[in-house]
This record gives sequence, C-alpha cells and structure tokens, in this order.
Amino acid sequence: MSQPSEVCVVVPAFNEGRMIGRVLLDVTALPYQVVVVDDGSSDDTTAQALAFPVTVLRHVCNLGQGAALQTGINFACRQLQAKFLVTFDADGQHRAVDIERLLQPLHRGEYDIVLGSRFLPEGSATGISWGRRVILRLGAILTRIVTGLALTDTHNGLRALTAETASKLQLTENGMAHASEILSAIARLRLRYCEVPVAVTYTGYSLAKGQSGLNSLNIVWDMIRMKLR
Repeated sequence: MSQPSEVCVVVPAFNEGRMIGRVLLDVTALPYQVVVVDDGSSDDTTAQALAFPVTVLRHVCNLGQGAALQTGINFACRQLQAKFLVTFDADGQHRAVDIERLLQPLHRGEYDIVLGSRFLPEGSATGISWGRRVILRLGAILTRIVTGLALTDTHNGLRALTAETASKLQLTENGMAHASEILSAIARLRLRYCEVPVAVTYTGYSLAKGQSGLNSLNIVWDMIRMKLR
C-alpha cells in the first residue's frame, strides 16, 4: 500500500461555496493530500476551502471542469510528486469513504486507472430518476460500441489513476468533454482499467448544479468526434 503523502485528491470546484465545506470535511478526514481548483468562482468557494488543510489553486476565469482537473493534476504530479491521483466532485454526490476502494487496485499494481461505477452490484445511485438511469445505461452501451470499453458507468467524476497515467492523458478538452477524452485515451493507449462500485447521491442541490443526464450521450458523440480528427 502507498504512503498517504503519495495520494492526492483533486477537487475541481465552480461556485460551490454552499457545499465545498461539507465535502472537504469528509475528504480531509482521510490521510491524503487535497488540492482544490477554484475554476473562476464568483462566490466564496476559495474562502470556504481555505478553512481546511488543503492547497487551493484558482483560475482567474471559468475555464471548465476539464481545465480545472488538468491544473490540479499538473500540480499534484509536479509540485506534490503524488504517485496516485483521485478526482472527486465538489457537489456532494460522492462519498469520501469510496476513495480507498478506488485506490486498492492501483496499490496492487493491477491497473492504470480505476473508474467508479454507481451501477455495479455493490454500487448505488440514491435519488436518481428513472429517465436519468436509462440515459446513463444507454450511454454505457454506446460507449462500448464506439470504443470497445466494457463499462457500466461512463459519466462518473470519481476515479483514481497513477501519476504515470495522468501524464499520458494531458486533457485538452476544457469543458465536460474531458470525460470523453479520458475514455478515448483509455481505449487508444490500451490502459489497464477496471470499475469499482461506489455510491452517488443525488440531491436537489447537486441536480441543480450538475449536468443533464443527456450529457452521457454527449460523451459518446464527443468520442466519435475525437476519433474522426
């Protein structure tokens, strides 16, 4: 098992002042380094985050979640010299206790990247609507057709990867298309990947902040677009 200092949790955040404190209260209870990337928020996201033992990076303007993740990944690898990275959403949908479950396959050296899935037998999606569930399932089927990746969940921001893998990704899609870019890279680079069950909890706040379920289908379109470049 890796040393705690070798693990960095990267939390991209945009106008999450109402929720970031609750998220960091749980994440910072774990023995890992935490980097919050404030993606040009106009609220008190940075001030709320600075109340915790984390590193806060800030974009002057809003660039999108993909850009925020890349900023956090670069800092974690170059400045903190992290060996393993975890990406974790700031809207309260994820559970900090699932982080170690994601890291275990990496500790064993079996995989390059581990993806969280709410649809595996031990996973859960509390508060999800029937329509969103169907769209997310359809997105997984279409992703398999396009990339050959056998995934059950293609639109989950909870993932873990080695620093070596992160250096190969080099995200160029600033917005939500970064999720498509990661999946395309897994297929293109033939990275060793697996899914582990995690819990995702939908609340009124996260649904208002989050992306439409239709974006899971946009992931497939993005992958096709990238493949045709």
